[in-house]
Amino acid sequence: MSTTLQIDNLHLALRATRGRAERLILRGIDLDIGAGEVHALVGESGAGKSMVGRTVLGITPPEMRVVAGSIRFLGLDWLGMRPSARREYLGRDIALIPQDPLTALNPGHTIGAQLGDVLRLHLKLDARQAMARAVELLDSVQVRSPAIVVRQYPHELSGGMRQRVLIAMAFACKPKLIIADEPTTALDVTVQRQVLRLLRDLQRDEGAAVLFITHNLGLVAKLCDTVSVIHSGRIVEHGTVRAIIESPRTDYTRALFAATPRYDRPAEALRPIDPGVTDALWARARSYDLAFHARMKADPHG
Repeated sequence: MSTTLQIDNLHLALRATRGRAERLILRGIDLDIGAGEVHALVGESGAGKSMVGRTVLGITPPEMRVVAGSIRFLGLDWLGMRPSARREYLGRDIALIPQDPLTALNPGHTIGAQLGDVLRLHLKLDARQAMARAVELLDSVQVRSPAIVVRQYPHELSGGMRQRVLIAMAFACKPKLIIADEPTTALDVTVQRQVLRLLRDLQRDEGAAVLFITHNLGLVAKLCDTVSVIHSGRIVEHGTVRAIIESPRTDYTRALFAATPRYDRPAEALRPIDPGVTDALWARARSYDLAFHARMKADPHG
């Protein structure tokens, strides 16, 4: 299986400001995703999982910078490319499915116009061709009456319909990699199940690799092939979904599973993660930061 995305020793830092030293956000991230693989990146809020996706997409906040490591996409030196060169791939070969479809779509433009923009930019279709293709794409993601929906605005659609529009937009140019960042967070459970099934079916049909960013371990079991568990900007465990679920190796991963509510055991008491487990991970992160900054000071070029 060829590698679509390879991240090696990635370090992302919050730039130094007056009176405050530079602070690491991602600490030595290693991640490989093969062609056609659905890889989950799982962790609590603030663990750094969305920042991994944002770094790949090049949409980190301006006060952050990559201080070490590399990203290769389809064998290309992704971080070494000029931003203008990377933009040729974004939306065409790398697509994003964000978590909030209402804010992701432009409220002032119709669904057809927004899908059409992607198709005209990357596939060089004319306006008529783009509109016809937009209807086909909406039909492929099981949107009812797609010829009507292309003339509607985002606020006229339900949350599930808007998320289907974003999935259609992501798959419009047959990308090699899709970054799905909590794509079902704003949806109810029934719609969530439908959207996940649709995403998996399209992914299998198109053979795209997927980086699925989530805090929901139940979704990982249903959708993904492999999983990395992240805390404090570090990967603490990696493996196949089956291996991680059946025999997690770290205290933190075991605590994550124990803290997940079970629909089949509704009366079972919730088990929050022991603060001692996370305190130990944060202490390790602080020690890592001190050692990393000492190495960088001694040899800024690595």
